[in-house]
Amino acid sequence: MFSGKTTELIRRIESARELGFTTLAIKPTTDTRYAQKELVTHTGQRIQAFAALNAAEILTLVGDFPNVENRKIIAIDEAHFFGEELSQVCATLMSEGSRIIVVGLEFDHRGDVFEPFPSLFPLSNDTTRLVGVCALCGNKAIHTQRMIANSQRIVVGGVGDYQPRCEKCFVPSRG
Repeated sequence: MFSGKTTELIRRIESARELGFTTLAIKPTTDTRYAQKELVTHTGQRIQAFAALNAAEILTLVGDFPNVENRKIIAIDEAHFFGEELSQVCATLMSEGSRIIVVGLEFDHRGDVFEPFPSLFPLSNDTTRLVGVCALCGNKAIHTQRMIANSQRIVVGGVGDYQPRCEKCFVPSRG
C-alpha cells in the first residue's frame, strides 16, 4: 500500500495505448473507495475500468472485449481481492494470446502471503516489486500496517486506515 502500484498500472496502460495496444482495465467490485468504474490512485489520477465481482467474471469481461491482432493487454488492479482463482484466469487469458499486468498486495495485515501471488509468480514473464516508504523510519516498506480495528482479512481502506511499514516496524495484526 502506498507504493505506487495503481499509479504504475495506469502508466503502463497509457504507454501500451500509445504503442497501439488495446487495453482493458479491471478492478474488483468491492473496491469502491474513489470510484466504481475507474482505477484511481491515492493522488487522484484516474482511468476508466470495468469492475468484476470475482476472477471468473474477468473472463466474461475479456470475452466481450475486441481482440485486435493479439495486441490486447488486460490490466488487473487489487489482485489480492480476487484470490487464488485469479491465477487460473490469467493462465487461460495468456494461452489465448492476451498480455496481462497484475498489481496488488503481496502480504496481508497479519504478514501472511496473499493469494494469488504465490501461484502467479511462476506464470510471470516479468515481475516488478514496488515498495513504499515506512511511515515510521523511512526504510523500504513491504508490509501494510492496519491502523483500524477489524479482524477481516480484506478491508477496503485508504489514507489513515493503513500505513506502509518496513520489516522492522511492522507489527502483525492479531485475530
